[in-house]
Amino acid sequence: MNVIVIVSDTLRRDHLGCYGNDWISTPHLDRFASKAVVFDRAYSASFPTVPHRRDLLTGRLTATYTPWAPLSEDEVVLAEVLGDAGYVSMMACDCPHILENGYHYDRGFDGFEWIRGQETDRWMTHPEAPEHPCDPSKIRMPERLQRLHRRNVAGWRYESDTFVARTMTSAARWLEDNYGRDRFFLYVDTFDPHEPWDAPQWYVEMYDPDYAGEVVDYPRYSTTDFLTDAELNHCRALYAAEVTLVDRWVGMLLQRIEDLGLLEDTLVLVTTDHGFLHGEHGIIGKSLISEGSFSYIPLYEEINHIPFIIRFPGAKPSRSQAIVQPTDVMPTIVELAGASDPGTMHGRSFADVLRGSSHDHLPFAVSTPYLRTEAPPVTVVKNNWTAVLYPKRGAQKRLVDKAVDGFEKVHDAVAEDHGDLLFDVLNDPGQASNVAGQHPDVVAELRRDLVSRLAEVGTDEEIVGRWR
Repeated sequence: MNVIVIVSDTLRRDHLGCYGNDWISTPHLDRFASKAVVFDRAYSASFPTVPHRRDLLTGRLTATYTPWAPLSEDEVVLAEVLGDAGYVSMMACDCPHILENGYHYDRGFDGFEWIRGQETDRWMTHPEAPEHPCDPSKIRMPERLQRLHRRNVAGWRYESDTFVARTMTSAARWLEDNYGRDRFFLYVDTFDPHEPWDAPQWYVEMYDPDYAGEVVDYPRYSTTDFLTDAELNHCRALYAAEVTLVDRWVGMLLQRIEDLGLLEDTLVLVTTDHGFLHGEHGIIGKSLISEGSFSYIPLYEEINHIPFIIRFPGAKPSRSQAIVQPTDVMPTIVELAGASDPGTMHGRSFADVLRGSSHDHLPFAVSTPYLRTEAPPVTVVKNNWTAVLYPKRGAQKRLVDKAVDGFEKVHDAVAEDHGDLLFDVLNDPGQASNVAGQHPDVVAELRRDLVSRLAEVGTDEEIVGRWR
């Protein structure tokens, strides 16, 4: 069996038609979903970008022992395990954070292509100072953005110049050269629709055709009071445009897979790392960043609840209520590929769900930023409940944190400690009402579940003890 994994960064599940959206055009992903197993209860694990890739490629809940950091040489990765089983492997990637600055997440792949220029990539040195399309005070990292990303995209002329187009084209060309291999593993990783939002204008006009104001394409991670209602609405349109752009080019790759006759013996997974707030809960972003200060926010549904769609040879198209997480991807692929279990994975194979012999998987989901920060908000999802839990305050501190962009920021734990939160997402999907005070027994149960999971994966007792 061949394996193709496609990751689209910051792709909100509720912005896809197959997950109920009725105003954004995603026909290609919707068509793929109609012939696949669509998981309705998939959640992030280690948060955000780099920790997610580390979970995905190691099968481990890496936030329990490492922050946003390079891949360690002693970690066993999926490409190596599949290589030992006779697979040839390739990475096509425009997400800069897992390749730049010695992060080396290409380790184990027989080949990789880095499509250059996204966000923080130190690539071009010209033009010297491209203009921002809005007041720089509304932009996150305006000087770095001008020096890096804006330079890198200054020469774009066509849709085919965009990052997702170049990445999917790279993957499609590799398939054309290698589709006759006995078995292969292709990992495709695009940073879109992550900001800066720079889809072609005709996509933007699909969603906000009459807008004439400033274009805030890389907004500060903050409360939304620095944006007018029209600007915030246009931010949503810019993001929707990128979602449609991603759909078009991922759709091209999916069509190429079909044209090459690969669907009958290839597992194809489409997923993301997390979502993004566009004014929900009064915030735009996925954390709060101000003057070099950084704090996490609760991983609300819009961030934590992710798309997870798998086309598996022989599996009937269906929707699954099984709880799955990125940590489960590697063990599932290892089992289905007939590779040897390296004995290092925290995740669990959901192969039986794909085969249709089981409808359940995890009893609950744990989603978390790095646990050695002073007050990390950890999300536990079980049944109709979602809890955001905080540890006992203690000596566990990090004075700097490189999430969410690879740059060091002073970590402000005080700003993120809201006290435990509990939401009944069945009756309150927008998570507007914290009912922790009415259901202390549920909060206690989910905290016990969290402790059991942390202990199960071998988390240091000094960390686990803060949650008991």
